[in-house]
Parts: sequence; C-alpha cells; structure tokens
Amino acid sequence: MNMAQARHNMIEQQIRPWDVLDERVLDLIDRMPREEFVPPEYKTLAYADINIPLAHQEVMMAPKMEARILQALTLQPTDSILEIGTGSGYLTALLARSGRQVYSLDIHADFVQQTQQKLAHHAINNVFLEIGDGANGWQPNAPYDAIVVTGSLPLFNDTFKNQLKVGGRLFVVVGQPPVMEARLITRMSEHEWVNEVLFETDLPPLVNAARPPQFVF
Repeated sequence: MNMAQARHNMIEQQIRPWDVLDERVLDLIDRMPREEFVPPEYKTLAYADINIPLAHQEVMMAPKMEARILQALTLQPTDSILEIGTGSGYLTALLARSGRQVYSLDIHADFVQQTQQKLAHHAINNVFLEIGDGANGWQPNAPYDAIVVTGSLPLFNDTFKNQLKVGGRLFVVVGQPPVMEARLITRMSEHEWVNEVLFETDLPPLVNAARPPQFVF
C-alpha cells in the first residue's frame, strides 16, 4: 500500500471537502505519517474515514475531525496547549508541531508510554506527558492558550474553560448519543466566553466525566 498516496487522497477526498482549507493544517497532516500512530492491526485503515479502535474501548478520531480541531484552534507557535486524552499520540504530535509546548494527559499508562516512544521517533521534544485523570482539566500548568478534550463530555464542565488564558480556545464534544456537539469556546475576558457549535459528531465519553442525573420512575 502506497501510504504517501493514501495520505494525499485522504486530504483531498475527506479533509478538504469538510471545509478544512487552512494550508498550514493540510501541510502538517501531509507531513505526519498517520500510519505510524495507529495500532499495527489497523495500519491499512490509517487513512480511512473512520474512528479506529484503540485499547480500553477508546478510539482514534477520524482524520477529518482531527483536521477540523486543528483548524478551529488557530494554533500559534507561541501557544501552550493542554490535551486531555493522549490516545494514539497522533493528535499530540500534530499539536506539538503547531505550538510551543503540549501538556498531554491520559488515564491509561500504556497510551502514555507508547506515545512517548512514537514522539521520540519523530524527534518531537516539546510534549510533556502525564498519567492522570483529566476529567477536571489539569491545573498544574494552567492557564493555557488552547485545550483539546478528546473524549466527549456528557455534561459540560466549566473547569475546562476556566483554565484558558484570555484569548484562549477550548475544543470539546458535549452531549450523549445520538446527539453530540463539537464546540469551540473562546475566552474573551476574565468573565466572558463565546461558544460556537462547529458540527455534530459521536465520540466515546471521557473516563470519569460528569454525567447528567438519571431519573428513576
């Protein structure tokens, strides 16, 4: 399988048609070999328009969604970025190539260890990996210029938006099946945020994320 051609086709047939037109994002994705971040048994599906299964019932998001995240966050070379949910490490690598430093947190130690090896292989050394529970964000390095939550939140948690700098951006998926919204939340001032709905999607929930109360009749 010609991976370079598959990567090109993915960009032209999946990502551009989904309104990702930022050339910096497209170039970054073109230069990052996605097949090196997927589980070995799914390598031939690295450029397919699907969520790829990971361990612990987690998923690697479809390529076009990762691209939309990068475009929505409008990352700058000086940005400090928090990623909640390291997963495969692919989005981590893309974030690292886009900003000054990335703090990436995952509750699953094997994801963190595997990502450490993958990033080292690509000489990416501006990522600080942590094993921990990110259901309430990650205060030690706050505030951040950008935050990405890679699992859905059945109930939105204000903690994440409060860990943004003024001008900072938060990407998060909120809701429960069958309707979840991908949102971009921008902090305009100390007490003001703008909330933009980007698209509808479906994503497994973040481990330990708060859930709405269940009514029992």
